[in-house]
Amino acid sequence: MPSPARARLLPGAPRRALGIAVAFTTVQIVLAATGALPATGSPARLAVGLPLFGCLAAILLWRARRVPQEREVWGRVALAGAVVVAVVAVLAVLGTLPGARAAAEAGVQWAPVAAFPLFYSALVRWNRHSTSLADPNDVLNGLAAVLAVVAVASVVIDSTGGRLAEAPWTQVQPLLAQCAAGFVLVGTAASLASLGSMARDPRLWLVTAAFAGLLAGSSVALVTGERAWWGTAAESLGALCLAVAATLRPARSDPQPTDPAASTIGAFVVIVAATAVLVAAALGGGDPAATWCASLAALGASVRLLVNVRELAQLAVSRREALTDELTGLANRRAVLRRVGQLCDRRSPLAFALLDLDKFKEVNDGLGHSAGDELLRLVAARLKPMLRPGDVLGRLGGDEFAVVAPMDAGVAPEDAAAALGRRLADQLAAPFRVGGMSVHVAASIGLACCSGRPPGEGAGGTELLLQWADAAMYDAKRTGTGVAVYDSAQHGDSSRHLALVEELRAGLGAGQLVLHHQPQVDVVTGRTVGVEALVRWAHPVRGLLGPAEFLPLAEVHGLMRSLTDEVLRQAVAQAADWRDRGLDLRVSVNLSASNLLDTDLPCRVARLLAGSGLPPERLVLEVTESVLLSDPDRSLAVVGRLAELGVTVSIDDFGTGYSSLSYLRVLPVAELKLDRSFTADLLTDARNEAIVASTVTLAHRLGLRVVAEGVEHPATLAHLAGLGCDESQGFLHSPPLPADRLEAWLAAQATDTPRSPLLLRS
Repeated sequence: MPSPARARLLPGAPRRALGIAVAFTTVQIVLAATGALPATGSPARLAVGLPLFGCLAAILLWRARRVPQEREVWGRVALAGAVVVAVVAVLAVLGTLPGARAAAEAGVQWAPVAAFPLFYSALVRWNRHSTSLADPNDVLNGLAAVLAVVAVASVVIDSTGGRLAEAPWTQVQPLLAQCAAGFVLVGTAASLASLGSMARDPRLWLVTAAFAGLLAGSSVALVTGERAWWGTAAESLGALCLAVAATLRPARSDPQPTDPAASTIGAFVVIVAATAVLVAAALGGGDPAATWCASLAALGASVRLLVNVRELAQLAVSRREALTDELTGLANRRAVLRRVGQLCDRRSPLAFALLDLDKFKEVNDGLGHSAGDELLRLVAARLKPMLRPGDVLGRLGGDEFAVVAPMDAGVAPEDAAAALGRRLADQLAAPFRVGGMSVHVAASIGLACCSGRPPGEGAGGTELLLQWADAAMYDAKRTGTGVAVYDSAQHGDSSRHLALVEELRAGLGAGQLVLHHQPQVDVVTGRTVGVEALVRWAHPVRGLLGPAEFLPLAEVHGLMRSLTDEVLRQAVAQAADWRDRGLDLRVSVNLSASNLLDTDLPCRVARLLAGSGLPPERLVLEVTESVLLSDPDRSLAVVGRLAELGVTVSIDDFGTGYSSLSYLRVLPVAELKLDRSFTADLLTDARNEAIVASTVTLAHRLGLRVVAEGVEHPATLAHLAGLGCDESQGFLHSPPLPADRLEAWLAAQATDTPRSPLLLRS
């Protein structure tokens, strides 16, 4: 059994009432042991017993009203205690009337029985989920158990004869009912106290002891025909245990669901016991009271059994729904992973395919979420017919599907996995009819295979197989092949990449991204007119990481929107701060392919500019030719809306693509950035010089500013000035620097004589 938790009193616990209860418990035990305890029902006995039970009721009422934890449980216990105290008090007063003492003494014995439904319903709600089964049915089960115990005990008493068989009904039945109720309560409390983490809760053991005291006192009175002193002492100690339990802090434990199977077994046992009593009564006459108790017990247990059948059917439906994707009707992530685990446990060879629909977000954004949902259902219907017996098709979430396919013996695992990937891709080749439109949807498919021996133990092996398929799928998406089978030599570093992605996700929220700024210098005057904000990741373990180490992962794993938002936020805030301090610099930020497909980006940029007070023309957004080619229509629309804000749009790495001139005709561009591949060989390659010269001339005729990247030598800068280039950026001026170091660099530059490139040429 787990070690019990350290018991501590609740804040504000009624210590005085608890002390009075301890004092009167001690008095009752001493009087009972010395034989000086007054007779049951007498005013003297009332004066000794009622303070103890009154303090108990007050403590339980305080627990129910003042402490929110488990209020429902302790509210019922308090009500049960109030019922006992009220019944005892009323009958004790009635016992003082002439001729009513015997009836009052008999009535007092029924007080614990009257409180049984409340005590029992409190126990069945202890540490249960609020959505567990209905209390009335559980109480019905408890009452049926009590009646069954009473019926069986009555038959046993009648068959064995003796004093109890000859005693009056009014004397035996109340005690018998008390014993039966105590037996059921002790069994229920003890079963709860032995459950896992609940075994560490000392309150449950105190509650068990409280009901055990009631059972002991009733049993002694039933067997001996009188209240032995230690039986009375057990009842008093039981009441004290219940009071102490109410004042202790709850122990930490996880709520448990109600198990209908357990109550079904209990109802079945009650029916068997009640049937045996009824059969015995039919054969030998028997006690009518036992027959009635058995009949009521059988009826109550039968009703509970019928309710359980309905609840078990509902539970089966709920479990089936828990393994089914609501949208498509396919297996969900839990069911897919369970199937993988089953096959791994059997050492069965399997192929696991992970499908991610390409450009699904465009369908959602362009046609609406209802069209996206319809597309997912159509994909599920398209893939189902290709399944073989034993295959499982599931939706893991979003636009990700999975197929678990056992492999035939004698087939190379990699070949079988590749064949499965081709079949899946072929199934998706034909267009889908969505919202009255014909939509082509391709998928990136990653496959991993297991030749019989799982890649790891238990759930770890299943998750590892999923990681392998995930790595292969992203490789297929990145390379554009559509299908890729996991290869440890090629994708062996995937686990490190996945871990880095999760660290980046956490780093975005922890403020680990920082900006370094590289100056952009006016070629004629030598004055710094702007900076390019370049992101770095201040990794807590690996140090400062450059963009090449994490930006590709962010793009593939859907983190680029959050990352770009963070870079824009920092860049705009820094530029606004510099402007407030008299340092008027443009700030340039790079946009990725996914950023230009984000139709909400212009709205977010507008909010940033409005909140910071930075003039829109002081923000430059750089896009590359390849980014525009991914989805020209949508990208051009987003760039147009950004330009309408007054933001400067710049074509980065100009001249490295194939369609730059056509885009210059339609894009609202204000700046061209010459790729470093042209500036590096400017002095030695005549063709490069001709391209740069013609580009500068063309840009100026279109009213565009030209910025040369990668300038590292004074001669290169001087030659660019001669060709008419406007601005220069590169290590000749400064590497990218944090904001504070850039400010120091700018201050140093301001004290030096400006170095005009025109002077360098002379």
